This record gives sequence, structure tokens and C-alpha cells, in this order.
Amino acid sequence: MNKYTERLYNGVIKENPTFVLLLGMCPTLATTTSASNGVGMGLSTAVVLILSNFLISLLRKIIPDGVRMPAFIVIVASFVTMVQFLLQGYVPALYDSLGIYIPLIVVNCIILGRAESYASKNPVLLSVFDGIGMGLGFTIALTAIGAVREILGAGTLFGFRILPDSYTPIAIFIMAPGAFFVLAVLTAVMNQVKINTAKKSGRSVQILDCSEMGCASCSNSACGGRVFSIGESEKNNYTEMEGKA
Repeated sequence: MNKYTERLYNGVIKENPTFVLLLGMCPTLATTTSASNGVGMGLSTAVVLILSNFLISLLRKIIPDGVRMPAFIVIVASFVTMVQFLLQGYVPALYDSLGIYIPLIVVNCIILGRAESYASKNPVLLSVFDGIGMGLGFTIALTAIGAVREILGAGTLFGFRILPDSYTPIAIFIMAPGAFFVLAVLTAVMNQVKINTAKKSGRSVQILDCSEMGCASCSNSACGGRVFSIGESEKNNYTEMEGKA
């Protein structure tokens, strides 16, 4: 796997921003009442993520450290404004459906996290692929959550009825509690798939709390203090490091 393919795999599977890193929960839970909303929100965020990664990486040696975060926010806000105007002009129904969550992309921790932890430290092309991978992972996650909620809560998918008319929609799935439930189930499914894959490849996987080793020693710079997965080799490295301390 070359480094560009690795960035795509990292964003979609290994460090999926929704199911693994648990970032961007506000738009994830609030906008996924349907699959269409999930696709729209995911792609809007992906476009902003790719463009901001590109420009931040391009200017990484020019932006002073003292104004790094304000500069990142200005860059992200500029691209969000462009996306907002495009949606308002060409897809007004989606724009009305997503509402305030479009401008809130500016403070989405996925975008600012990738800008700080990756784009500001790596070449342009790698940063673009990192943005594509994270954007695809976010879009796939939101679409999956939205699809499940729409099917169970309305009996439709992308607005088309797929369940018989005799089906009684479970209204809770298009409400806030349904969003939490679907997110929890899909996250558990993905974790189980990762564990099974690791077992087949001969790696043992443990879920550790970052508080056990601290962010300074953590290999997952984008997790923001959340849990992450390591294998035996990483565990041994941590044990040796702890012993030296």
C-alpha cells in the first residue's frame, strides 16, 4: 500500500472520523434524518476539507505559528461560504434542510483537526489525499446513518418507498434518540469488523484509554484524547517506554 492509498484507507476505515474517532457528532446526529441529508452534509464537508487541506499545506511555511489557528479558521470559513452560496443557488431544498449546520462546518473539529495535525505538517498532495480519505469516510458514515434512520423511520430511501405500505414507520428513528441508537449500533458493528480482521491477520487488538499513556506518546494525533486501537507491537513499545520513565 503506497502512502497515497494509505491516506484514503486511513480516512475511510482505520481512522474513520465518525465511527472510530467520534468527531463531528453535532452534524452527524442532527442532519442524518435521511440518506439525502447525509450525502449532502458529508460531501459539503468533504469539499471544504479537501480545499482547506490543499491551501493550508500550500501555505504551511508562510503562516506564522502565532496566528496559525486564526489563519486556519479564515481559510476554512472562506471555503464554507463558497459552498453555502453554491448550495443555496443550485440545491435550495438541501440548503433549507441542512440549515444552520452548513455555516457550522467552519468549526467542525474534523476539518480543524486535520489542518492542525496533518495539512500544516505535510506536502500538498498527501494533504489532499488525506482530505479525500477523511471526507469520504465522513460522507459514507453520514449516508449509512441517514439511510438506516430513513428506512426504519419512514420506510423510504432517498425519498423512494422501499418498504410496503403496510409497514408502520418507527418514528423514534427520525428523532434525536434514534440518531444515538443507530450511531451506537453502526459503531459497534465497525469495531467488531476491525477486531475480526485483526484476529485473522494475527494481530491482537486492545482498546485503550489515552489517559493511560498521554497524548504526547499517542500515535493517533487526530483522536483528540479519545480511545484508539493498538496491537501487540505498539503495546510492547508503550510498556518499554513506561518502564524507562
